[in-house]
Amino acid sequence: MQQDALPAIARLIAIMDRLRGPDGCAWDKAQDFRSIAPYTVEEAYEVADAIERGDMAELKDELGDLLLQVVFHSRMAAEAGHFALADVADAICAKMERRHPHIFGDLAGDPNAAEIKATWEEIKAAERPRGSALDGVALALPALLRAQKISARAARTGFDWPDAGGARAKVLEEIAELDAAATPAEQAEEAGDLLFALTSWLRHLGIDSETALRAATAKFERRYRAIEADPGFAGADLNGKEALWQAIKRAS
Repeated sequence: MQQDALPAIARLIAIMDRLRGPDGCAWDKAQDFRSIAPYTVEEAYEVADAIERGDMAELKDELGDLLLQVVFHSRMAAEAGHFALADVADAICAKMERRHPHIFGDLAGDPNAAEIKATWEEIKAAERPRGSALDGVALALPALLRAQKISARAARTGFDWPDAGGARAKVLEEIAELDAAATPAEQAEEAGDLLFALTSWLRHLGIDSETALRAATAKFERRYRAIEADPGFAGADLNGKEALWQAIKRAS
């Protein structure tokens, strides 16, 4: 951390102490971990959104909002006698040093990025309590991201397709099963299987499913807003709307 950031961090801690203190804000004092958690998740997504749009001024603000969440949770934990902000910082410092033995330890050589990631995952796995390889994947993650992580965890134990071709064949199999589903319940189940199989195939291709879908959604939104703004959009039939779409697609 840059040394000139320390006074600002101390000021933020003092503000939170004041807000949660006896003469503080009624709303802030009424909050608990559960009530604040949705805001924490929302702020993390707003950070990601600012990064996606390349808006550095907004990223600065959103990182501040996310930092506030860390301070807020740490203050509530300290009040309950669990831990304080300093313990949070100490824990992540220890973890970063432990997981970078090529920088802070005695790991020999000059590992490349792939080797560093492999070592990180090995150390991370050793830190987990012995149990299922799937333990520790947060239930609150977005469904697509969680599917991706679950699939990757299973793959590390050798339970995986040997190559992208096998994963692709599974996708085609799931499409056929969805086509053959006879009831809404069966269709929903097969649709879930298809989405899960897609994350596995994309992982084999080196594609992050969450990032890919976010980019595709942004592209669709950008193009749709463009055709929606066309004066002829509202009165056009489907073929007319499709023609507008293709024109925008060629132009973008």
